[in-house]
Amino acid sequence: MDYRTLADFRYQIRRFLHFSEEAARCAGLEPQHHQLMLAVKGAPENVEPRIGYLAERLQIHHHSAVELVDRLAKRGLIQRFRGEKDRREVHVKLTAKGERLLKELTLYHRDELRTAAPALATTLKKMMTAGRVNHKAPRNRVVAARTGSNQSR
Repeated sequence: MDYRTLADFRYQIRRFLHFSEEAARCAGLEPQHHQLMLAVKGAPENVEPRIGYLAERLQIHHHSAVELVDRLAKRGLIQRFRGEKDRREVHVKLTAKGERLLKELTLYHRDELRTAAPALATTLKKMMTAGRVNHKAPRNRVVAARTGSNQSR
C-alpha cells in the first residue's frame, strides 16, 4: 500500500469535510443538520426519507436522528409527517425555508468542489491504480474491531 497516497486521500477528504462543516456553521447550522437536510433532499426518487433511512445515511443511531429532526423541525427547516400506509413511520421533507438554505449551501459546496475535485480525483486514481496486495488478515481484524467481534474471518 502506498501510505503517502492514502494519507493524501484522507487529507483531501478531511479538507473538504472541514470546509463543509464551516460552511454549515456560517449558515447557522450544525454540520449534522446540514448533512440530514442533504440526505432528505438527496434521497432517491423511490425513497421517502424516514428516520431509519436518515440514521443510516448519517451513520448515527435512530434516537440521534430523531433528535436532529426535532431540532430542524423547531427551526422550521423540515417537516415531519406520518406514513399513509404505516402510521408508525415518520417521514421527513424540507420546508420552503429549508429548501432555500440547502440550495445556498449546495451552490457554495459546488464551487468548492470545482477547486478541490482535481486533487481528490488525482489521489483517488493513484490509489485505484496502485498494485493490489492481499491484506485479508489485517482487514478482517479491523472489521472485527469495528463490529465488536472477536472472531477472525
